[in-house]
Amino acid sequence: MKKLNFIIDKTNKAKVFKKIIFKKYKNYSISKCDVIVVAGGDGFMLKTVKKLYKYNKPFYGINCGSIGFLLNKYINKNLIKKIDKAKTTIIYPLKVNTLSKGNIKKSFLALNELSLFRQSKQTASLKLKINNKTLIKKLIGDGVLLCTPAGSTAYNLSVDGPILSLNSKKLAITPISPFRPRRWKGKILSDKSTIHILNLDQRKRPVAAVVDNNEIRNILHVKAMANKKIKFKLLFNLRESLFKKINSEQKRKIS
Repeated sequence: MKKLNFIIDKTNKAKVFKKIIFKKYKNYSISKCDVIVVAGGDGFMLKTVKKLYKYNKPFYGINCGSIGFLLNKYINKNLIKKIDKAKTTIIYPLKVNTLSKGNIKKSFLALNELSLFRQSKQTASLKLKINNKTLIKKLIGDGVLLCTPAGSTAYNLSVDGPILSLNSKKLAITPISPFRPRRWKGKILSDKSTIHILNLDQRKRPVAAVVDNNEIRNILHVKAMANKKIKFKLLFNLRESLFKKINSEQKRKIS
């Protein structure tokens, strides 16, 4: 029998799950467990995976939130049986390095996306470089977004970005309400690319970066790339795989 470690959010649904599940299963330490079971929403799952991935354990998510794109449906019965039959999906995160006002440097991992937004009433003015080549000399608009395949059906899709297959080995960079170039729709990139985004007017047009659920204000420069040295191992039930969820979004009609 697999040894489970439970990481449980503080939502009402998660609290009910906790009361039921702790009567049935022992909560092993992370170092001794076989699987980390995460009960919460997508945001809680993102936070937990990035905090605990270094233990090299697979994560089985149970949706105790709303959307649950990175999670399996809520269950409190036959949990071991479900986990035994679950399939592993490997996700490589983005590594994001930020430089902000005061020359403050920070580093983050993003499972879904990096997005840059204007921080004031003024539009953002950004320069985009892929590797050492300029992609857009001056992008004027509300901002820009860079996403992984796992994140391509989230905010990226809402701003008319492309849906990427999970095994596509691609990244998508998508403008947010672009004014100039007005008709630029973004670009699909190799996941071997290094993306540089520079704020061209730091004083008059401040910009904030959001890396999944982390916000950094007054950005000067951002560097991002896929990090193939880090693997996030997510377990999904056969009927709820991330591949099927992404394919379903690709086929979904406008509603």
